[in-house]
Amino acid sequence: MYNTVRCGLIQCSNALDPGEPVVRVRDAMIAKHLPFIEQAAAQGVKILCLQELFYGPYFCAEQDTRWYALAEPVPDGPTTRMMQELAAKHAMVLVVPLYEMAMEGVYYNTAAVIDADGTFLGRYRKHHIPHVAPGFWEKFYFKPGSGGYPVFDTAYARVGVYICYDRHFPEGARILGLNGAQIVFNPSATVAGLSRYLWKLEQPAHAVANGYFMGNINRVGVEPPWNIGQFYGTSYFCSPRGETIAEGSEDKDELVVADLDLQQILEVRNTWQFYRDRRPETYDPMTKLLP
Repeated sequence: MYNTVRCGLIQCSNALDPGEPVVRVRDAMIAKHLPFIEQAAAQGVKILCLQELFYGPYFCAEQDTRWYALAEPVPDGPTTRMMQELAAKHAMVLVVPLYEMAMEGVYYNTAAVIDADGTFLGRYRKHHIPHVAPGFWEKFYFKPGSGGYPVFDTAYARVGVYICYDRHFPEGARILGLNGAQIVFNPSATVAGLSRYLWKLEQPAHAVANGYFMGNINRVGVEPPWNIGQFYGTSYFCSPRGETIAEGSEDKDELVVADLDLQQILEVRNTWQFYRDRRPETYDPMTKLLP
């Protein structure tokens, strides 16, 4: 493991009118991301995370079965294989949010984690699935995640993933820390309005409560024809002290880069020993379906 790891986040606007054929929309969005991946490699980024459902618009803004065509197997689908080749080419760990088809009619909002030699390490499936009007019809597309809250031993750090709406739930964030995460990535698609005031509260709170770094990604722009709001970017890294280390703009496609000093995790945990002082024997009500 490394003491300092250079990490990156890519925030992007949609590349092509969503009314175009789904395959063309996907291909245009992948093509838009490729130069940013090359840019990250040129800047020495070792771990790179893309935004939620990176290879399309936020299609959950409508309920239309045509978007099922975006789903593909993980890891055996073409996008994962492409990203494995890029990871090996650049000796870069990639966290790639995808629309996963586990079997016919069963779909997940998934992130594939690929090691620096191109090895597929595993997946995280989004656990908490919103279904909120207007414009967040995720239960139409995704089954709630299975497989728990895995942490992946990559070439450079122990990495966890928490996707978008997950960030409103501290329980999984804590489990990621207990499972050994040093860096947790939160790829998202969130618009101005209802939850923006939480964007710079929840993730730093998770980082502080659990003593790890977080990388938080949000797409940019307004996506017609749905126009559910402005995706306001401001992707950022925060430290185990809750400090913002690097932050993107509100409206530009860009790569956000930060050097994460993993030694800070030990320093913070030696000061705030939240794991030592936990009382799990008192937490039983959290596992019950209470009113």
